[in-house]
Amino acid sequence: MGKTDSTREIVFARSGWIPMVIRENGGLKLLLGAGADANHEPRTFTFPVGEAHLAVIREDLVRHLLLWSAVLPLCEAAGTRGPLDEDAAVALLDPVLLSAPADVDALFRHVPWDRSRLIAHGADIRLLERGQVCAAMRAATETADGQRAQKHHADRRRAERGTVLGPLDAALLTYTGQYLHGATVPRRKPDAVDPALLPQVLRVIATAEQACAGLRIGRDPRRGKRATDRGDWDRMAAAVDAAVRRAHPGLVDDAVRTVSFLMCSEAADRSRNAPPEDDEETPADRAACGGGARKTVLSFTDDKDVERKWRADSPRSASVEFWEFVGDRSASDNEVFTIEDEERGEGIQLHFYAESVARITTVRRGTAGAEPEYLVEYSLVDGIRGYRRLVSAFARGGCAALDQHGPWMTNAEFERARRRRKG
Repeated sequence: MGKTDSTREIVFARSGWIPMVIRENGGLKLLLGAGADANHEPRTFTFPVGEAHLAVIREDLVRHLLLWSAVLPLCEAAGTRGPLDEDAAVALLDPVLLSAPADVDALFRHVPWDRSRLIAHGADIRLLERGQVCAAMRAATETADGQRAQKHHADRRRAERGTVLGPLDAALLTYTGQYLHGATVPRRKPDAVDPALLPQVLRVIATAEQACAGLRIGRDPRRGKRATDRGDWDRMAAAVDAAVRRAHPGLVDDAVRTVSFLMCSEAADRSRNAPPEDDEETPADRAACGGGARKTVLSFTDDKDVERKWRADSPRSASVEFWEFVGDRSASDNEVFTIEDEERGEGIQLHFYAESVARITTVRRGTAGAEPEYLVEYSLVDGIRGYRRLVSAFARGGCAALDQHGPWMTNAEFERARRRRKG
């Protein structure tokens, strides 16, 4: 056996993380790694063992694994910097390693132990649940299958909230890669699914795809350059959810949710990775603009007085450049953005924090030292889609093109409307 340092010699070790027996300063000790310190580095613990314990550990994989399972909760109790309770660890040695199987089973009914560790090494789960830990480990393997333990843990979490997966439910979660972790970004993994169930899985996916055909998830620059519209996401999820439940009523909520999550996630990725596009122009928009009202120069500013100019000879539209400006600058302390046409004396101010907008028209320009006079009108806005329509209409036809997107209110009327919305 090789030496790990000048005072520590490995006496017996199995593969992986299974605890090893070492000789340190003339005495035998069990060495195991468990948990992490405050810097997220693995912690190691040792406690004394005797020659009789070493003999069992060397010859009996099952008892070795059972001891590991029983000691791990003591390591967890030590936390990131506390010491191992050596007395409690030593007290486990004889009962786990040297007692009759029935006594070991009785011990495990009264002390904490790490179930997942035994499952990863091949424990029979049904026997474990009956309290027959020794019998459950008859087919134990030295090599661990961590995914088997994770799968069991995921099933236990679902069972605690009353969810039991059927074969198709499990296959759908496996297909999306969300069987073990529901927060994992879903992906299509047909090769991971039992071939016998794959055709049924694909029929469910086809139902979902048909339900969201024609729907899209746009970007929401208010939340960053790659953020997507939460409202669009919710609309698509609701459409998929309703269609899948109608066509496949036997599916549990987890299975339906993973399918809608897959559809929405893919749609959001397409939006994030697509080049920015002009907002759609409807016939009503074109009629309201009247051609001659189109802007030649616009000024974009934020609440921090940062400014960006757009000119008609720009290769991109005013809407695209404005929303890029918002994506670059928007933050929790920067939620007011203005678009101004200085030449025509008009502009709009977007208040993202209040889901509202103000349109500002110069009634009388300031001359001979007199202050200019402005007409300020307000309107409530319904999400990023509403903001996009307003920006697009203003860029094409100025404040006059916003008439159809009202109602436009005085300050007093607007405050009453805001209270009604909140109420």
